[in-house]
Amino acid sequence: MTRMMRRPQELFTTVLAAMLLAVIVNDASVGQAAEPRANVILIMADDVGYECFGSYGSSQYRTPHIDRMAKLGMRFSHCYSQPLCTPSRVKLMTGLSNVRNYAAFSVLRRDQKTVGEYFQEAGYRTAVAGKWQLLGAEHYSKRFRGKGTWPRDAGFENVCLWQVDRLGERFHGPLKWIDGTNQQFKKSEYGPEVATSYITKFMTQNRDKPFFVYYPMILVHSPFVPTPDSPSLRSKDKQRNFEDMVEYMDKLVGRIVKTSEDLGIADRTLILFVGDNGTHQSLTSTLNGTSIRGGKGLMTDAGTRVPFVAMWPGTVPAGRVCDDLIDFSDFLPTVLEAAGLTVPANLDGHSFSSQLRGEQGTPREWMHCYYCPRPERTKPQQFVRDQEWKLYRNGRLYHVAKDVLEKHPISADGESLEAGGARKKLAAVLETMPAEGQSLLKFGDGGSK
Repeated sequence: MTRMMRRPQELFTTVLAAMLLAVIVNDASVGQAAEPRANVILIMADDVGYECFGSYGSSQYRTPHIDRMAKLGMRFSHCYSQPLCTPSRVKLMTGLSNVRNYAAFSVLRRDQKTVGEYFQEAGYRTAVAGKWQLLGAEHYSKRFRGKGTWPRDAGFENVCLWQVDRLGERFHGPLKWIDGTNQQFKKSEYGPEVATSYITKFMTQNRDKPFFVYYPMILVHSPFVPTPDSPSLRSKDKQRNFEDMVEYMDKLVGRIVKTSEDLGIADRTLILFVGDNGTHQSLTSTLNGTSIRGGKGLMTDAGTRVPFVAMWPGTVPAGRVCDDLIDFSDFLPTVLEAAGLTVPANLDGHSFSSQLRGEQGTPREWMHCYYCPRPERTKPQQFVRDQEWKLYRNGRLYHVAKDVLEKHPISADGESLEAGGARKKLAAVLETMPAEGQSLLKFGDGGSK
């Protein structure tokens, strides 16, 4: 009888023990799942080609912090942008070729989903600082003014930007759109400093949360004026001032890297640094004994080949150089995949997150560039290229590995077997891409979200 009466108590004890074990196991699994997700900081300098960096062979410019990033991480030798700022921004932020969604200079169509929105939807804290130029500010033509995208509609909850709805100064005494309000700073304040301080403060405040930072830098775009570190604030020497601006840009990038290290989050923070297009055409640089004139606005390597380094201690192997092709549309799927997020389908971009981890991955075999900065009045240019060959839609073929300035087009008549094979391969790719892009004038208000 006593034995029979104990059975319910034993059963209760067994059930309770099982429940406690389940709670312990569940707590452990929750703890594992709660491990912080990777942060991403995407930094894009304005108007600076690969020829301006020590890690690419320059002894003319001082870029110790970005060179350190390359030493501690990975440098890419074949990264290609659009030849101009707004086209590059639209491509990078959407993962799509300009032929599919670029409609007007200074405008990001409102119906485009951006990298900021993907991170925001995944629960990330998001911030953007620097230069916007995607709304259509007040100084642009009325037909484009205000027809683009506001920063917060692009997924950024924290904002510190130059040129949103108004222009103003960008460097000394800047006008900034900060979290919904335009703020005029004193002459003693330096626009790039304001943006960088905003980012480091955001990083500090969100050190325990996953975050995405997009930093389209104000430097090193014209006007070429002295920086706070220049020997003279009255210098009119454009080349000298530009070199000082490059050094100051490097200093600000170094500050962001150091902040990640000081906060103890470097090992879970992917930091990418890239240029948005080539250097201004009025400037000349020397790289490995060769004089290189800036190519901003041109379809050559001087206009489209840009510096790109990535750093993520413990994940990106140190001291590597990657020769794979990187296109600006690749950044969106790459940072999403690196953060463990779902990559949307139907992008032109191709993730290189495997390469960032030191794996072979599946490198792209070609990249496509569609360039029509003012669709309402300019004719489009297009090319497809790989590391060796480059074919324009009008049939011009160049062996760019040996003819980087594109002085010697290869005729289809009597071309070598290698050149013929390259032409056939690249021509087949061009046939898969639309021949004509978009224009905001065709779409009224630019679409709506």
